Amino acid sequence: MQQAPISRRRFTLAAAAAATIPMPTLAQGAWPNKPIRIIVPYTPGGFTDQMARLVQVGLQLRLGQPVLVDNKPGANSLIGVDAIAKAAPDGTTFGVVIAAYAANTTLYPKLPYDPKKDLSGVSLMGVSPLLAAVNVDAPFKTARELIDYARANPGKVSFGSSGNGSAAHLTTELWKSLTQTYMIHIPYRGAVPALTDLMGGQIQLFFDAPTGLINQAKAGKVRLIGVAGDKRLAAAPDVPTFIEQGFAGFTGSTWAGMLAPAGTPRDIIKRMSEEVARVIKSDETRAKLDAMGTIPAGSTPEEFDAFITAETAKWAKVIRTAGVKAE
Repeated sequence: MQQAPISRRRFTLAAAAAATIPMPTLAQGAWPNKPIRIIVPYTPGGFTDQMARLVQVGLQLRLGQPVLVDNKPGANSLIGVDAIAKAAPDGTTFGVVIAAYAANTTLYPKLPYDPKKDLSGVSLMGVSPLLAAVNVDAPFKTARELIDYARANPGKVSFGSSGNGSAAHLTTELWKSLTQTYMIHIPYRGAVPALTDLMGGQIQLFFDAPTGLINQAKAGKVRLIGVAGDKRLAAAPDVPTFIEQGFAGFTGSTWAGMLAPAGTPRDIIKRMSEEVARVIKSDETRAKLDAMGTIPAGSTPEEFDAFITAETAKWAKVIRTAGVKAE
């Protein structure tokens, strides 16, 4: 048999090789071809909303489509998260959640959604170790003095939180357990009223995300006594960690991450994860996160799913030990 010409043989081999390479799916080729909605399960202005809007503009530029932030607050974020879970899994709807999302799995035995079956992780965006602040007129100025006072005066120290089961609440409960102290919890509907009462002396202690506390501390309205992280914050370099102060292993943080409705094509989730990471790790965004006391992340979907699983287990133990109940 006569041998095929070289050019014809190369064409045949190339065609055979191409047949073994997976072709791009329709989602890869077309997405995004519509505006994208990011659901935030809280009111505008808070940490979750800030994180969503921080990536909004960058994603618009990179994806070439409008990106809209849709605030759906209520029921300790359950309303908004349920809206994410029940959205069409077509790559047009995502959501941003915080640490309360992991705690709610234990706090609410009957959630309107199944975190494992109805939602998929996209990317961990950033982690914000909580700061502890005390009233400037309180009879303690350091974390160690606070613990000594609380042990000598059980029930005389009250601490605020942005809500029952919030990161602020559970982090303080964890600290109480580690230090074997008894302090009274005063839940508020958000961080602003809790901070207002801290400055007014109605409560003596408040753990919260650094954003609001740092500015009030600079103004002399509260005193910062510790960072619940494994290293100091760039935005508050003079505030020692609790670990530095002898409270080994004590950390507590809020964080922000993006979810998608389960069933969203994996290539879309992967692409969105990559784009979120690029925005988060840009010099401009990193500078804004540093000022907020937030450590930039930008993870893979698989890493974020594993992170949520670990956070859920960590806070489930705190909730059960402290006997925390949903409001």
